[in-house]
Amino acid sequence: MTTEKRVAVITGSNKGLGFEIAKKLAKLDNIQAIISSRDEAKGLEAREKLAQQGLDVDYLPLDITDDKSVENFASMLRKQYGRVDILVNNAGVNPAREAEESSVLTAKLDTVISTFAVNTVGPLRMCQALIPIMKDHNYGRIVNVSTEMASLNSIANDFYPIAPSYRLSKIGLNGLACLLAKELKGTNILINNYSPGWMKTDIGGSNAPLTAEEGAETAIYLATLPDGGPQGGFFAEIRKFGGPFALPW
Repeated sequence: MTTEKRVAVITGSNKGLGFEIAKKLAKLDNIQAIISSRDEAKGLEAREKLAQQGLDVDYLPLDITDDKSVENFASMLRKQYGRVDILVNNAGVNPAREAEESSVLTAKLDTVISTFAVNTVGPLRMCQALIPIMKDHNYGRIVNVSTEMASLNSIANDFYPIAPSYRLSKIGLNGLACLLAKELKGTNILINNYSPGWMKTDIGGSNAPLTAEEGAETAIYLATLPDGGPQGGFFAEIRKFGGPFALPW
């Protein structure tokens, strides 16, 4: 099976920010959204929720920390759709609430490594698997969910928690975007990172000022960039500045 619609993959999209990104993309006429999750039952439940809202969204199981799972995922995309046009690397973890994460000196190395496995290596694995498919059509939009906490320009003076595992993993994710932007220069595959802001999600908690739906807006902007759009940028949550605003790395 092939489709003329743009095929959009959103990792970790059975709930929270990923779910809202998938929902917004699915509302666009020319996009076939595909949600994914490690837990198949939760993924299918999310797809059913969207179906009840009249949205045609597909589901494929995916564990971004597992080579075989990502390989199978890419193979199914080729077979079922014949293309991949949009990748939103949303799946992530944040162990900042653990007591050891209040200092770089007490952070558990196992936690640092496991956080990197999801937040940094996972998106790298997805890019390695899906960019070759994007190249078949010379079209791609890659959106990585990062955080202002990963801005090296601001860390010394910001007011956020130390959160070494989370911050370091997202700094790595920012570096990945810069390297890929350099390698993809001259193609129509655009990669950008953004900070969705503090949201009411499992990670953000109930005191956050933004909803996941609001945090999804910048992702949609970057996932639907026109040809010649920004490449290798780091963007703030779009509501914060009333429009697209590039953050310092």
